[in-house]
Amino acid sequence: MEIPRLAVLPSPRRGSETLSPPPRDRMSDHDDHTTLFRQSWSIYDAIAAENYMFHREIYEIVTRQLERRAAMGPYTLLDLGCGNARFLAPSLQVAPPARYLGVDLSPTALSEARDYLDGLEGVSLHEDDMVGFVAMSGAKPDIIFTGYAVHHLPTASKARLFEACAAALAPGGEMLMVDVARKEEQDRDTYIAAYLKLMRDGWTAVPAAMIEEACAHVAAHDFPETLGGLFEMATAAGFSSAELLDHYGPHHLIRFSI
Repeated sequence: MEIPRLAVLPSPRRGSETLSPPPRDRMSDHDDHTTLFRQSWSIYDAIAAENYMFHREIYEIVTRQLERRAAMGPYTLLDLGCGNARFLAPSLQVAPPARYLGVDLSPTALSEARDYLDGLEGVSLHEDDMVGFVAMSGAKPDIIFTGYAVHHLPTASKARLFEACAAALAPGGEMLMVDVARKEEQDRDTYIAAYLKLMRDGWTAVPAAMIEEACAHVAAHDFPETLGGLFEMATAAGFSSAELLDHYGPHHLIRFSI
């Protein structure tokens, strides 16, 4: 359904490099919301491996979207909050970009990403804040991708991210967002309570201690918007359309187009 106007690392391997950002003032409002993933990236990996957040189904659609873009010619992809790139990497193998830029605050995740992205050409990984990186890097990607990262930002930072992405994209570019979203009638407290119950009751293949640590992270640092709120931010930032490609409960795949 289309809704118009709505709304320290190892040495580099072959074809990749790791770059440190130039000194500058960061735009992020958050402090340590990524602490869980800096210290214990394996928790998220364990949850994702059980497909509790519908990575398999969602990334099948992501693959088709990248195939569509690759058929148009060489393209550049900027991956915001790339983590270890475990789930996007197979999509990139099917539709390789001419250039891939991955940005994340977790050096542990970036170190793992180098392995998952091995074999792709034009890879560069950046330990940086994603909002500031988009605004300051000067990159002109054809696709900006972000997977389960934007909901960590407070609302004002989300709005700035949309503005920075709209300004950064090449003509005809688009933003693919995989993320959680609240129902229109849900406030944050109601959403968090429901999501924690889902985790504790349903995610039984992951050790309980890991689930409790993940629950603590969600309760403290997750700030999902409604779809309407995301569409309004995108429209205000200059995106011309938003399309909900699919969703599984609160887990969504959205495409924003310039």
